[in-house]
Amino acid sequence: MNTIEIEKRYNVLAEDNCCLSCGGAVNRSNPRTGETCVDLGCGRGNDVMKMASRVGNTGFVYGIDISDGMLGKAQKTAEKLGVGNVKFIRSNLESLPLEDNSVDLLISNCTINHISDKKAVWKEIYRILKTGGRFVVSDIYSDKEVPEEYRNNPVAVSECWAGSVTKEEYLRTLVNAGFKSIDLLEESNPYPKGKITVSSFTIAGFKSNSCCCC
Repeated sequence: MNTIEIEKRYNVLAEDNCCLSCGGAVNRSNPRTGETCVDLGCGRGNDVMKMASRVGNTGFVYGIDISDGMLGKAQKTAEKLGVGNVKFIRSNLESLPLEDNSVDLLISNCTINHISDKKAVWKEIYRILKTGGRFVVSDIYSDKEVPEEYRNNPVAVSECWAGSVTKEEYLRTLVNAGFKSIDLLEESNPYPKGKITVSSFTIAGFKSNSCCCC
């Protein structure tokens, strides 16, 4: 997908009051005191603030996004609330500026489907998670390949399905990245979008101590 168009779209929405999330990954993630957490596609930082409160002063939360508008809004909110155990970073998700084996918990809401190279994103997630670290991700999948006419359609992008892939391909990408066990926490009924049908789901998994040879 065209990341410039995505960034432009979400810069405009940074000051909007609309809800930008398709799921509630943070509500199922159970951040613990002292943990290091990451929110991929953090937007205005609402979930980052929630996790920061849960992990306390001994923990830390990174919010990562490509939208300067969203990150600026998130930083202002953190400063206004006096939240010091957070950091907002502008970065592509295919190359995260975090150390190997450094993260206890990663969440994401309707973000990974926007990225063309989803394999790179999930390999990065696997890389930065500690052994035993976990992820909770809400996203959208499609019943078949998204027609080219919708790939950069502003409405399809804003509705978070323009870059979706099938459920089988989505889960296969996780397995190839190294995740051995994936739990389906919730899943919507299919609903029509353009010429295809899509569903939202929330999945969870953890990085085991077994070697990935993929």
